[in-house]
Amino acid sequence: MGVISFTGVKVFSTTLARDRENMGENITKWLKENSSVEVVDKIVTQSSDKEFHCLTITLFYRHKA
Repeated sequence: MGVISFTGVKVFSTTLARDRENMGENITKWLKENSSVEVVDKIVTQSSDKEFHCLTITLFYRHKA
């Protein structure tokens, strides 16, 4: 497995159900607004306790040549 080269990281994270429902739209909007980047990897993390459920999507990107 090779090393993935990236130049930036963008993190989307929320604990609110309403915001979790809109997260996909927010990510799509960010990608359109930053069309000069190429996503090279991602990590999806979910955590929770008795009261809160947190969803985090981390995008690793590099600028297109």
